[in-house]
Amino acid sequence: MDISQLERVSDYEWRIAPFGRMRVPAVIYADQALILEMDQKVYEQVTNVATLPGIVKAAYAMPDAHWGYGFPIGGVAAFDPDEGGVISAGGVGFDISCGVRTLHTGLKAEDVAPIKQKLADRLFSKVPAGVGSTGRLHLDEAEMDKMLRGGAQWAVKRGYGTEADLERTEEHGCMAGAEPDKVSEHAKRRQRDEVGTLGSGNHYLELQEIAEIYDSEVADRFRLRQGEIVVSIHCGSRGLGHQIGTEFLKQMAIAAAKYGIQLPDRELACAPITSPLGQDYLGAMRAAVNCALANRQVITHLTREVFAEILSGTPLTLLYDVSHNTCKQESHTVDGQSRRLYVHRKGATRAFGPGHPALPGDLRDVGQPVLIGGSMGTASYILVGTEQGMERSFGSACHGAGRAMSRHQAMRQWHGSDLVRDLASRGILIRSPSLRGVAEEAPGAYKDVSAVVDASDRAGLARKVAKLTPLACIKG
Repeated sequence: MDISQLERVSDYEWRIAPFGRMRVPAVIYADQALILEMDQKVYEQVTNVATLPGIVKAAYAMPDAHWGYGFPIGGVAAFDPDEGGVISAGGVGFDISCGVRTLHTGLKAEDVAPIKQKLADRLFSKVPAGVGSTGRLHLDEAEMDKMLRGGAQWAVKRGYGTEADLERTEEHGCMAGAEPDKVSEHAKRRQRDEVGTLGSGNHYLELQEIAEIYDSEVADRFRLRQGEIVVSIHCGSRGLGHQIGTEFLKQMAIAAAKYGIQLPDRELACAPITSPLGQDYLGAMRAAVNCALANRQVITHLTREVFAEILSGTPLTLLYDVSHNTCKQESHTVDGQSRRLYVHRKGATRAFGPGHPALPGDLRDVGQPVLIGGSMGTASYILVGTEQGMERSFGSACHGAGRAMSRHQAMRQWHGSDLVRDLASRGILIRSPSLRGVAEEAPGAYKDVSAVVDASDRAGLARKVAKLTPLACIKG
């Protein structure tokens, strides 16, 4: 990115003053090195977002921002429905409610070392992964609609987990306002056999060691202890979410002119929140959120079955589950007044600060666990939401490393078999149905996640709590 186009507010905040049709400024949170690594499309896309009707305060880009469909990945924007605010399918993304959930095992690294290979093999055989992967659940039409309405609550009622899981899941495991009848039959068919599967791309199930603690007080409250093992699951709404995104982007692009919306980029297709099309998308998107929550809940159950089989008496308890591709109606203080806004987070993690009523009662005074996934073979992080972040980015932080090159470029540079051998030599086991997929997700294809997390911390978006390093990774 051309840094001369930005006004430096601080070492970790950069501003683009409104120009042309921009209604608000654009703000990028990153250090100078990360800014220079960003492609110019981030600048174009975040300034395009700032032109949309009803946008409030600013269009934001997180430290892991990179080019996306319409909105940059790592983009955050809030819209006021009372001021003609819009909802954009591109501002949510295709993998609706893709997110991370992290589970405590209570085990030490030395407990797992002798059986790490067996755990990796059993998890790989138990949890379906890869393009078009299907699971053991087949949902008929009625059950599909119940899942889309109920989310993780639907899964728990059917024996896939406990009420305690719901306490530590965003939206208590169920997004209100879901409307399965707004989801096409094609989208539902794509999901019929995919609940309880990881999918492909950057999704994973990973055994991780808590390698470093940065905030011992918060770590104690999160029950994170150095040297212990956690399990992290990263996936979303699979084919259903992708189909919803594809269909509504087309509809919104066609309808924009009817609503008097001038799109600086066709990929920024949107509709007024209060319009019939906007409401239809919200109903379908919320159903996809529930699909993702149900998906991670069922995968959790399958993971627990493996641990019970190999390490009987090892309960896996949930730290938290949070999404990073959503649009949600939330209350935020703007210019001293509380307003109900529709906050788009695309490749950005919700990061609510202490005292927020949406947080579990036993964590409310601490802040929300913010789960940041690494790329295959690199560290992941757990952060905590802050009051400062609520003011700076509508309670949002980064979501991961962010790609530094395309999947095609990665394929030209790395071979999957070489990566598997290299990571094994470092003590990291990879299990994947696709060596091509491994090459596409090579650690070198991503930015430095530690630099991204440090920038989020120093920009005041969320505070570092713990660093997790991978031991075994099940990849799609």
